[in-house]
Amino acid sequence: MKSKIHEHKKNNYKLVLKTISLLLLISIFGACQKKEVPSKKEIVKDAHSFSNPAEAVAKHLDLDIKVDFDTQTISGKASWQIDNILKGNEIIFDENTLNITKVTLGDDEKETKFELGAAVEFHGKPLRITIEPNTTKVNIYYSTTKESIALQWLKSEQTADKKQPFVFSQGQSIWSRTWIPCQDSPSVRFTYNAKVTVPKELMALMSAVNPQQKNDTGIYTFKQDKAIPSYLMAIAVGDVEFKSIDKRTGVYAEHSVIDSAKWEFAQLGDMVVAAEKLFGPYRWGRYDVIVLPPSFPFGGMENPNLTFLTPTVLAGDRSLTSLLAHELGHSWSGNLVTNATWDDIWMNEGFTTYVEHRIGEEVFGVKEAKMQDVLSRKVLEGSIADLGKDSPDTKLKANTTGKNPDDALSDIPYEKGYAFLQTIEAAVGRKKFDAFITEYFKAHSFQSITTEDFVTYFNKNLIKGDKALADKIKLDEWIYKPGVPSNVTNPVSEEFSTIDNIQKTWRKTGVKGLSQKIKSTNEKQHFIDYLPKDLTVEEMTALDKEFNFTNGGNFVIRRQWFIMAIQHQYKFAYPAIETFLTSYSRTYSLTPLYKEMVKTPEGKAWAKQIYAKAKSGYHATTVVEVEKLVK
Repeated sequence: MKSKIHEHKKNNYKLVLKTISLLLLISIFGACQKKEVPSKKEIVKDAHSFSNPAEAVAKHLDLDIKVDFDTQTISGKASWQIDNILKGNEIIFDENTLNITKVTLGDDEKETKFELGAAVEFHGKPLRITIEPNTTKVNIYYSTTKESIALQWLKSEQTADKKQPFVFSQGQSIWSRTWIPCQDSPSVRFTYNAKVTVPKELMALMSAVNPQQKNDTGIYTFKQDKAIPSYLMAIAVGDVEFKSIDKRTGVYAEHSVIDSAKWEFAQLGDMVVAAEKLFGPYRWGRYDVIVLPPSFPFGGMENPNLTFLTPTVLAGDRSLTSLLAHELGHSWSGNLVTNATWDDIWMNEGFTTYVEHRIGEEVFGVKEAKMQDVLSRKVLEGSIADLGKDSPDTKLKANTTGKNPDDALSDIPYEKGYAFLQTIEAAVGRKKFDAFITEYFKAHSFQSITTEDFVTYFNKNLIKGDKALADKIKLDEWIYKPGVPSNVTNPVSEEFSTIDNIQKTWRKTGVKGLSQKIKSTNEKQHFIDYLPKDLTVEEMTALDKEFNFTNGGNFVIRRQWFIMAIQHQYKFAYPAIETFLTSYSRTYSLTPLYKEMVKTPEGKAWAKQIYAKAKSGYHATTVVEVEKLVK
């Protein structure tokens, strides 16, 4: 989460690195062309990693592990091919709550010394390994512990089918080090192969080329020949099936979910085609998704080749599949071009939110896109209001020094980043901006870059010395200053304008027939969001009878309606609210409800009661966020 440039120990250090980088580029160019590896550039010091990649860096992982549900551990060997750049005697990895048993060097497995440094909150400990100047391989024998934040172990009753256990990982931001010893920084990219042994009745999947059916050995092998950062290392093991959507897309899910998931995601292939049409070829081969059990803490996670998804996206009417467009968009912004530090997270999420909206417009139409724009702007305005327009936390370039990097994952990098890119598009025109973004992705493919790298590229390739254009865009204000600059665009939706007019009259004309005028998920959300602040319980009862908000609708509609129900003490909805809060672990969809509940003493007592029931099914990240509110 910090983007300070590495301070060199010697005056000629930059010259040495540049010379070495040039030699490495030449050797990479002549090497096997199948692997997509990043070009060498000046190495950024990531303050959220103990590693020393400017001196010795991990390049490729061969992972051999066993998944044990009885002990809830993963154990085995992580063999890292390294580049000992400065020919020193030490390489440093990140680890957190792991049990390191032995470290060896090379194919002949010569045992070597290792030590763990002092623990740092959120970050774990540095794993310091003694190497030799000519060392090219380090083998780390280890096992995970039950304290691993990245791994969520589920009993059979916590799954959809309730027949077999399940485990999945969540590495972002700095949690991959809790299940694999690694140089856990987005600035370090590597390829990997893996051998994973699991119970024979289960299937293993990773962020790589995946099997499409179970085998009878319980041993699965994986290959990721595209260089990725550690936070995109992912694993899922469960009783899942696969169904194809088209020649390069498909879905994994438990048996009871697979058919509905395939139907819900029928447009997945169309989304990939639309994205390619806009921003260049999809570089990862297959694009599949897996629907995880309800304890998955996010809407989605963009693990390469296999997006992890919450089951809450299965609305039954394909109304929430815009989430897919966002995770797919990360295949360009985030996975292909990655933030070098967590201070630069807006470059992942802001660009991806822009790509998501553009894919949505291409697949679902302009009217849908305009409604989504208005909803996005409302989220941004709400975040600015909550944080304060002068808060440093509203800057795009974050400063998370000394903090948990996850703290940078507010709505600001998503929605302010999106608004910034919309402003650029408005200033230069869509055609020119599309060409710029496409070339930007191409020029930085399989690289991790900083905000400053982007600014340099932006000024060189888009501004090109045009002061009037630079003044019109106000890049520095958007990136480095709090709040939202005055040149922000104002999205407008005719559909929402119609609903705004309905809001002015429905109290006089009555609610009967409104559900025939307000039909789509976006329209219903907008209607709920702008209901009168002095709404009565009687009016909520009438609206609920007309729309069936409490017991019908999809996840997003229920979430928004339940916020209103808590605010206005609409007690008819309370049982449904409790079921909602105990059935899922989608962190940032649950916390708005808890925030409303704790505003009153009665509500806080209720929130604590529900949380006590729900905690065992929540992901660790959800537990952290909810406990901030209820304690």
